[in-house]
Amino acid sequence: MNEGRREILQVVFVLIGIIFLLKLFFIQVVDSKYKDLANSNAILPQVEYPSRGLIYDRNNKLIAYNTPEFDVEVILQDVKKFDTARFCDVFKMGKEEVKKAFKDMKARKEYSRFKPTVFIDQLAASEYARLSDFMDEFPGFYIVARTSRAYSTGSLANALGYVSEISKDRLDHDTTERVYKQGDYIGQSGIEAYYEKMLRGKRGMRYKLRNVKGVEKGSWNSGAYDTLSVPGTDLITGIDLELQQYAEFLLNGKAGSIVAIEPSSGEILTLVSGPSYDPNLLTGRKYSNNFKLISTDTMKPLFNRPLMAQYRPGSIFKIAQAMTALQMGVVTPETRIPCDRSIIDCHGPHSNEDLRGAIANSCNPYFYNVLRRMVNKGETNDPFSDTRVGLADWNKYMWSFGFGHKLGIDLPNEKGGSVPTPEDYDRWYGGRPWKFSNIYSISIGEGENLVVPLQMANFAATVANRGYYITPHIVKAIGRDGKTPSQYTEKHYTKIDSKNFDIAIDAMEAVVDHGTATRARMPDMIVCGKTGSVQNEPRPDHSVFIAFAPRDNPKIAISVYVEYSGQGARAAASIASLLMEKYINGEVKRPYLEQYVLAGHFIY
Repeated sequence: MNEGRREILQVVFVLIGIIFLLKLFFIQVVDSKYKDLANSNAILPQVEYPSRGLIYDRNNKLIAYNTPEFDVEVILQDVKKFDTARFCDVFKMGKEEVKKAFKDMKARKEYSRFKPTVFIDQLAASEYARLSDFMDEFPGFYIVARTSRAYSTGSLANALGYVSEISKDRLDHDTTERVYKQGDYIGQSGIEAYYEKMLRGKRGMRYKLRNVKGVEKGSWNSGAYDTLSVPGTDLITGIDLELQQYAEFLLNGKAGSIVAIEPSSGEILTLVSGPSYDPNLLTGRKYSNNFKLISTDTMKPLFNRPLMAQYRPGSIFKIAQAMTALQMGVVTPETRIPCDRSIIDCHGPHSNEDLRGAIANSCNPYFYNVLRRMVNKGETNDPFSDTRVGLADWNKYMWSFGFGHKLGIDLPNEKGGSVPTPEDYDRWYGGRPWKFSNIYSISIGEGENLVVPLQMANFAATVANRGYYITPHIVKAIGRDGKTPSQYTEKHYTKIDSKNFDIAIDAMEAVVDHGTATRARMPDMIVCGKTGSVQNEPRPDHSVFIAFAPRDNPKIAISVYVEYSGQGARAAASIASLLMEKYINGEVKRPYLEQYVLAGHFIY
């Protein structure tokens, strides 16, 4: 009997021992609360935030840099006898603001009463200097240094983008890298978002030893567990900041876009969206208020028109039509077609032009007939099938120019525009038959054609290069001594022979010399361009112009869209001409043209 009791007692003691061991394992390994409680009394972990990579223009002018700012963090476990009134007085906050700060702090994903949690963020250096003398009055509260984004210019906002605190939703979806924590800053748009991985750097951590009064006593364990932060990588852009600022000056007060490209490299010299905003408004503690104002502005300054606005291309599309027709062999440079205005309206005094003359005078009936020859080649006995086959062939040429698809610029939210395919018309007509008479408006860049301004600048660069383009890109080098990413050095050739580009270039020269764009003429330099007036019923047309200069060894290709401004020969051609003069010659010597642009009386 006694033997049995002894065995039972042994089993009980063993079970109790196992329970204690499991509990100890749970406390020390599984549940970090007790470890945090012990460590928080002696060790203060402090995040060392990295400096974000700097951004420069093509001439090494600094565009984006970092400024010091400070966060107030709190370890709630260490807060003793919190004097709300005194805290409000020192920090210049109301009681409700303090309550909200505590509530927001506890709502953070990584909140623990035993760990430092952000309580107030983005204090300026002046506020830090004032508050540092009072921090010993508030045990558990600490000031941590970090950096905030700042910009040397009020320009380039839509290309630069902005940086702000990572959202809870974004943080919840950061399941692969897990590099972000609540309170971290992240690029939200533009260059800041596209190159986030290179710009962000890598956080470090320092562990400070404290005494029982919370006073720091140096590094814990001689800094054996400290890690240094790694600064982000600098970026060199192809942007010419001086040209960018001048372009924004010319577009001020207008809606539209300007994109300028260096044809030989694909580097973007200017990318202007109007209206825009000052990027410095979306930095610092006023970010939330300013973002609300900017994002609700009815003029949509956050909308990046060069990449996202999809317009009909208008008459500038006739250049692509002409080269495709030459390549298909349905016309020659000497082909003359009467300007029969009974089939489609036209403008200007001209009659029986050849191909160069049709481009120079932007003859609508000519290109109506050109498209009909391209899509109705008589390859079938059925006009409906014939148009279908011809349009599919035509579409491949348009695609090779960079139309109808995204080009792959190193910025987010690029749109691809639209060059209609037979399948598109099948869908739009609900399966009903269609033929040339249903689609002829695409011959003059109207109808179902859609392009973004970036594509039109790229098209101008393609013509300037006599048949190829390099994917347009903002960043030319990653790192101060870095190289251009390989995808931005590859040449993309069209399906058009280079000899056919010479015909188009002759015509574009004539457009500026004595055609529809004489305002774009520059002294001592041959400019090649094409105007367009994009239909926008019931409001006035959009003014459109593409160009490159000089004709030989071109240095700049450009597209300008000015919304609701009528003829392309006025607003768009004038702005483009001034920018080409500024870039190539370094100055503008036609103040009368600048005054005309700034006055903005384009449709009278």
